[in-house]
Amino acid sequence: MRRREFIAGLGSAAAWPVVARAQQPALPVIGYLSSGSQGISGERLRMFLRGLSEAGLSEGKNIAIEYRWAEGQYDRLPRLAADLVGRRVRLIVVPDSVVTVRAAKAATSTIPVVFGIGADPVKSGLVTSFSRPGGNLTGVARLNVELEPKRLELLHELVPTAKKVALLVNPANPNAEPSSKDTEAAARSLEIALRVLKASNDRDLDLAFGELDALGAAGLMIAPDPFFLSRSARLGQLALAHGIPAVFQYREFVAAGGLLSYAGNPMDSYRLIGRYTVRILGGEKPSDLPVQQYANIERILNLKTAKALGLTIPETLVATADEVIQ
Repeated sequence: MRRREFIAGLGSAAAWPVVARAQQPALPVIGYLSSGSQGISGERLRMFLRGLSEAGLSEGKNIAIEYRWAEGQYDRLPRLAADLVGRRVRLIVVPDSVVTVRAAKAATSTIPVVFGIGADPVKSGLVTSFSRPGGNLTGVARLNVELEPKRLELLHELVPTAKKVALLVNPANPNAEPSSKDTEAAARSLEIALRVLKASNDRDLDLAFGELDALGAAGLMIAPDPFFLSRSARLGQLALAHGIPAVFQYREFVAAGGLLSYAGNPMDSYRLIGRYTVRILGGEKPSDLPVQQYANIERILNLKTAKALGLTIPETLVATADEVIQ
């Protein structure tokens, strides 16, 4: 064989692996649409991936995931959802809020959507029933929005002399109005005056806490919301800096200086979302998979914050807390 022919032959041989790789079937792609941020959602995302792996799927090995993060800006959600639909993903995972699920639902009626929310999906208009969701949506419903009156009761136990309390809501969240009404009803039963404050961005948060000082409220409730969740540490720090006993949903807030959290622990629900994702990719229909109700409630108390605020916490509340931060 002449040298020129040999070199040409080597060139063809070198191309074989490339051709072989190109002929391999592409991995199935799912979309992951969140109204939050990747930094805050790290542990929750790991639990979702764990749910996938427990059922035999591993990112990069036999499945690919397209992530879209709205960073707490809800107006981005319709565009992000439409982008995932345009990429023809096999399924869309929406792990964190009603407003995000509605964006996905508006973007597609055919691509399966697996959600995880802290509200009633029937009352929110997402599914027809828990047992037979219908349509292309199913998922996991955590107890959260419904717990707002209970959070007020706990705040009242912590600060029994409080006659005026503020509730911070995000007006862009569809749960803001029902959450306000339920909390107002609970406040009337406790003979507490409730003032609703609103914030949907960082500047609003500063203004709300400034208004809180002028209001003279003895306590603060923070309504469930993905934007607030993404600002958990900042909210905890603001509450401590303004000397206000504050109650929110999750541990991140209490660890940063908030007084108390009370909500369904979201971690295991993310694992359940992962397992539902695998079942649907395996051929099951969302309309046939009942919405799972997840009610693992936990209460976390920060005694260091209580001491800084000059509060004496009843021993019964300390003894019954799932975690106490000293």
